[in-house]
Amino acid sequence: MTRQDFLAHCLDTYGTAADYPFDEDFETAVFRHTNNRKWYAVMMRVSRRKFGFDSDEVIDVVNLNLPVEMFGSFGAADGVYPAYHMNKVHWISVLLPDVEENLLAFLVGVSYEATRGKKKRLN
Repeated sequence: MTRQDFLAHCLDTYGTAADYPFDEDFETAVFRHTNNRKWYAVMMRVSRRKFGFDSDEVIDVVNLNLPVEMFGSFGAADGVYPAYHMNKVHWISVLLPDVEENLLAFLVGVSYEATRGKKKRLN
């Protein structure tokens, strides 16, 4: 999936457009819930070397939030790694050029649901 495909997927599926909250950084995109403003995805440009490759190629990477019980279900063969530049207990990094589109769509959906927030109970 390309960067543009990912931007379109988030807009079409969740109604969320990319937000660029970092001064002078127009490549790092944050995707937030419209109601609680929590992040469910962060897309950035990162060198493959950060993931153990012998390459300085810079690629698009998406960090996603996963429930703890899902960790270990995916790995490098799937294009999924421990999170770059975020809490590795709750976040993973997905290398866009290396992941199958249906797996990425599934993981984005999981992240969206995991960060949705709790509904308040009415008594």
